[in-house]
Amino acid sequence: MTPKTRLDRIRFRAWRRGFREADMAMGPFADSVGPELGDEELAAFEALLDIDDQYSYGWIIGRDTPPPEHDSPLMARLQVYVRTHVAAAVADGAG
Repeated sequence: MTPKTRLDRIRFRAWRRGFREADMAMGPFADSVGPELGDEELAAFEALLDIDDQYSYGWIIGRDTPPPEHDSPLMARLQVYVRTHVAAAVADGAG
């Protein structure tokens, strides 16, 4: 699979979680930050996309502590992104 195809699949999955709040967290992150992620971070993001939203969303917003296998630099980066970008967009009426 080409890097573009991989990223396209990740973006698709990130925007179609089935849980609106997770869509609003993961979709913009995939669009904005995804192109600059390395293979290891892309793999961590793909693994996160395999987790049920009820768990992953709690980790992303910092409500719950992620398990060690998901407590990664990618998770930290996603948490910061959500706090700085997504929360501001929601406050401005997005969603």
